[in-house]
Amino acid sequence: MGVGGKVALTAVGLVLALTAVVAVRTVTFKAPAVVDPASVKLAAARPLDVNKVAGHLAEAVRFQTISHQDRAEDQPAEWDKLHAWLQATYPEAHKAMTREVVAEHTLVYTWPGSNPALPPIVLMAHQDVVPVTPGSEGAWTHPPFDGVVADGAVWGRGSIDDKGSLVTLFEAIDAVAASGFKPVRTVIVVSGHDEEVRGVGARAAAALLKSRNIKAQFVLDEGMAVVADHPVTGKPAAIIGTAEKGYGTMKVVAPAVGGHSSAPPADGGGVVTLAKAVQAIDAHQAPMKFQGPGADMLKAIAPHASPVVKVFAANTWLFAPLLVKVTAKTPAGAAMLHTTIAPTMLKGSPKENVLPQDATAWINYRIAPGDSSTKVMARAKDAVGKLPVELSWTKTDEPSPISSTSSDAWKTLAGLAADESKAPVVPGLVTAGTDSRYLTGVASDVYRFQPLVLKVDETKIIHGTDEHISLDNVGRMVRFYQRLVETAASR
Repeated sequence: MGVGGKVALTAVGLVLALTAVVAVRTVTFKAPAVVDPASVKLAAARPLDVNKVAGHLAEAVRFQTISHQDRAEDQPAEWDKLHAWLQATYPEAHKAMTREVVAEHTLVYTWPGSNPALPPIVLMAHQDVVPVTPGSEGAWTHPPFDGVVADGAVWGRGSIDDKGSLVTLFEAIDAVAASGFKPVRTVIVVSGHDEEVRGVGARAAAALLKSRNIKAQFVLDEGMAVVADHPVTGKPAAIIGTAEKGYGTMKVVAPAVGGHSSAPPADGGGVVTLAKAVQAIDAHQAPMKFQGPGADMLKAIAPHASPVVKVFAANTWLFAPLLVKVTAKTPAGAAMLHTTIAPTMLKGSPKENVLPQDATAWINYRIAPGDSSTKVMARAKDAVGKLPVELSWTKTDEPSPISSTSSDAWKTLAGLAADESKAPVVPGLVTAGTDSRYLTGVASDVYRFQPLVLKVDETKIIHGTDEHISLDNVGRMVRFYQRLVETAASR
């Protein structure tokens, strides 16, 4: 046999061997983080009056606990009214739990368990909401703070984010306490008052719990949900956030001489320098990698997807570059795979015919797990090179650790989520920020999940016009929190 024939034969052999490896790995592939609800002893659901709960949520929406970027615009009295309403509306919960207030309006409740040696559970839901965009009020089906129950839903700002969680959590605890349930494991509720802007309240609550040397079994906050039409399968999937990205805002300043615009400098001045710097930073993106919670989500949902997806998920050693390319076709998909860069604000001259003495840009980063603010700053400095600009952080929060998908806490949450949603449960990465990031020192396992069902397109109403929550979801959330408390706190 000639040399050419031997080469061809070798190539065929390699292809066959590669095919065999891919086939074996696909057949033996086991999705990560899978929990059989039947393997977890879950508390039964209690009867509930959904219309009554909806009425309570509508009342909570009417309190205008709006967190503004400028704190001077906030209305502290609205938080005081909400607190008084909680105490009046949920008397059994307030009899069972001690109540503390930190950082002016953040609430910390403790329901002592009979066995203080057991790590407590921490449940979170924030009180504040984002403002309504001025001029958009007329586009709402019902005024944003009227708290209307109509057409099978509760309408208004905060009905999902996050008074929906706050109210249904208290409904659940109130009902459980009224039934005579006594927790074995301590239950702690943390409700921050400024999650949408500063997170001062959650930081203070975390400091309080740390000062008491509390190490919780798990923390549960908002962040993910049951997606009714998951992009990979087109079917429902319950996504529990096991990590969230860090947050950073970089300030880029281009000092300049200033002067009259009729005699601009040869280099274009500060604005041109700033534009070059911002463009260079934006062009120097962090590499996309098929790893972490974003990759784990695809691996976990692969058995419920097409055979091709399963082949890819079982053989990421071979198909990772292709998976990155496919995932990155949408901005949301790309955000799961790397640190994102978003120039958001600019400042130059105060007048159109005056050269600025400095031009400034602010760039918002969402830092992926495995990355850090130090690495991000190094990339930015490398990108701008010798351009005469100054780089600094105005704010940074590092990415959270990745929580377990094999712990007892995960088994409880995933088992309950699967039982309630009748859908596969998969881990995921929260690309936005929640108050739970400040409690990573309180628990190793910090999860982010709201037990409600939404289509991908419906998530646009969160922070947007016509925010509302269906009565089905209201009932689903109360039931989930009730069963979670009775399951997790009974052992």
